[in-house]
Amino acid sequence: MSHALPFSLKPCAAALLLALTTGMLVAAAPAAAQTAAAAAVREYDLPAGPLAATLNRIAREAGLAFSTDAQLMQGRSAAPVRGRFEASEAMRRALAGSGLELLGTTGGGYTLRAAAQPAPGAAGSGSVLAPVTVTAQADSATGLPAAYAGGQVAKGARLGLLGNADVMDIPFSVTSYTAELMENQGARTIADVLKNDPAVRYSTSDGHPFENFRVRNFAVNQNELVVDGMYGLIPYGRTPVEMFERVELLRGPSALFTGMAPAGALGGTINLVPKRAGEAPLSRVSLDYVSEGQLGTRFDLSRRFGNDKEWGLRLNGSFADGDTALDGQSRQRQLLSAALDYRQGGFKGSLDAYYTKEKFDGGTPAGVMFRNPALGVLAAPDASLGLFPAAYGESENKAAILRTEYAFNDAVTAFANVGVRHGKVAGFFTGTWVVVTGADGAGTVSMSGQRMYEKNVNTEAGLRLNFRTGGIGHEMTLQASRLKMDYGYDANSNGGTTNIYAPSYVAMPALPGAARKWSDKTFDSLAVVDTLSLLDERLRLTLGLRHQSYQVVPTSDGIAIGGEVAYDKSVVTPAAAVVFKPWGPNVSLYASYVQGLSQGGRISTDNGYVRNHTFAPYKTKQTELGVKWNAGSFTHTAALYQITKPELITFASGAGLDAIDGGEKRVRGLEWSTFGEVTRGVRVLGGVVYAQSIQSKTQGGLLDGYAAVGSPHWQANLGAEWDVPGAPGLTLTGRVQSSASQWLTNNHTLKLPGWSVFDLGARYATRLAGRQAVLRLNVNNVADRNYYSGIFREGAPIGTLGAPRTVSASLTVDF
Repeated sequence: MSHALPFSLKPCAAALLLALTTGMLVAAAPAAAQTAAAAAVREYDLPAGPLAATLNRIAREAGLAFSTDAQLMQGRSAAPVRGRFEASEAMRRALAGSGLELLGTTGGGYTLRAAAQPAPGAAGSGSVLAPVTVTAQADSATGLPAAYAGGQVAKGARLGLLGNADVMDIPFSVTSYTAELMENQGARTIADVLKNDPAVRYSTSDGHPFENFRVRNFAVNQNELVVDGMYGLIPYGRTPVEMFERVELLRGPSALFTGMAPAGALGGTINLVPKRAGEAPLSRVSLDYVSEGQLGTRFDLSRRFGNDKEWGLRLNGSFADGDTALDGQSRQRQLLSAALDYRQGGFKGSLDAYYTKEKFDGGTPAGVMFRNPALGVLAAPDASLGLFPAAYGESENKAAILRTEYAFNDAVTAFANVGVRHGKVAGFFTGTWVVVTGADGAGTVSMSGQRMYEKNVNTEAGLRLNFRTGGIGHEMTLQASRLKMDYGYDANSNGGTTNIYAPSYVAMPALPGAARKWSDKTFDSLAVVDTLSLLDERLRLTLGLRHQSYQVVPTSDGIAIGGEVAYDKSVVTPAAAVVFKPWGPNVSLYASYVQGLSQGGRISTDNGYVRNHTFAPYKTKQTELGVKWNAGSFTHTAALYQITKPELITFASGAGLDAIDGGEKRVRGLEWSTFGEVTRGVRVLGGVVYAQSIQSKTQGGLLDGYAAVGSPHWQANLGAEWDVPGAPGLTLTGRVQSSASQWLTNNHTLKLPGWSVFDLGARYATRLAGRQAVLRLNVNNVADRNYYSGIFREGAPIGTLGAPRTVSASLTVDF
């Protein structure tokens, strides 16, 4: 199997070699690289004022990491700072007379401690307070919300076309996972990151070449992730995380803020924020190991250039190869990404480009289908068994995203963005499952080898306006966007027999010669959103409308091999939300009403229906009430929500089948999530979800009130980190994931059991040959439990398999 490339890239190996060489050259002057931000001389004219505000301002403008205890600075004043100084000197001058002194940390940042005071009769003696490690990181060059206490999540997230917002101002349940968390947990794909979230479950067997999810008990497919609010630009297959600074989850439907998802994802929006060059130089190299024999290396290089540091460049690359936890399988993954940004005056621009390639052979993870209620659901097989030992596949993706904006003044900013992506796959990516036919685990296999491609172009432009009418502030966004998707597909299938507990070799069918063009899809939309602020920002009201058009133009091949039909519909979706802070900035009460969009049902004579018809896009409606409490170093969110989704009802009529828009699924849930540092050196992340998902309207009312498939009542995740006292640099970690039982069939004849798995880890920050280094070890599914993690999709009784015990280790060194 070969794929001709328009350029030669043998692949990231050459780039990695270059990066390692660059790292060695940079190592010749490590001190200069680590202290460049602090050494930059700036003009200061700061009057006396609150100490915390002054120090945070200096650190933010210089791009320094500043760690301290807020109580240490409480009630203290800063001395005036006037003149040209390095940032560290400016901070020391501000501390004059405060009784505190500035200390440098091993990571290149700064902290405070009480200045030594001589004891009576003992000049020069005294005691000091130990430095504290509550991090207050300056915002990045791109204005990203800073990391929250503990560093695992951020203080805010991107709210679609509205841009970045503080979590306390967002009228939804949202979590923004940081690159620090991804690094510490050994995450390599988006699925690894979202294992931290109680509202998310993986809906393909772990390690599958496609990563699909269920959020709030609704499907979100791998091709429906967004990059900075834009669909269609994510890699086809598994999405590597090395090129992203944040993985943000906005729970619930949100068509207003991001537009209609390509396949109608409704449970939530997963937004990925690309990395940008920070103020301080970065030269980082990592070596990785993942069981049973995956070896790899990664690099992360960042620099800013120009008289005012107006140019920024961030390069990321990774290469891994070797055996995986699936018996007989080997996998190779490659990534090279570049992020160039420019800022000058009112103009900001960025160009992101990436190339990814991943290939596997020797098997692929399988789903297990149960069709016979008399057999029930058999015990889950060992997830390390290769049920398709001859399966192979390869995915390849290339993309570029150009973003520009210009602020004419404080009131008007214009933006225009365009992204293009070409992705293709060849191999056994879908349709690999075993249909169980015997109580001993015997079954038949379904195997489908595909060739697929996507060529996507996403464009958007608009205005952001900030103005006041009377005593009311307005933050208004006007946006027009278009996503065009050219999709091709073809597949060959065959069958065979095996046993889920003792697999047999089954030959794979030959792949089609090429993917046949299936359809052209166009998503056009116009949106307007206005956030009104009143009562000194304590009350924020968001109102918006989006007009969405969706058109499908099928080819003759698409109609012939896929039952694709023409589609051309449009719809308007509103949203309304309010945030109220009655007791100050640390408590937010919110309520919101939003809609999600998915393609309406399609019936055609080619599929045995008696009439041709396409329904208008379905409007999925969500109402949510919630409260957020920022306790200073840890935050809680409690949300009560209801989501209703229209569904097609199919029934016998005359000589064939007919369908009406009469079905409905309803989810009512109560969700609690938390993150932050509960006490010095102890960090938590996770939450609990209780949901009742029912079939609220079914054919003839026969199944009204029955629980919907793939919808456990309870889901919980809780992770913790502990900095071991007396062992500087050593951190121990743990995480538990748990789900209750869930129905596999609509009529409740088959049910998957509940499950819980435990993960453990440790990391040690130290110095190697004078360089900052971190060693990390993570063990997932410590007990090596075999379990069904969830369902593959609604309408197909396929249980997915959780990952076996997996060990990962890494060594990261900053040069």
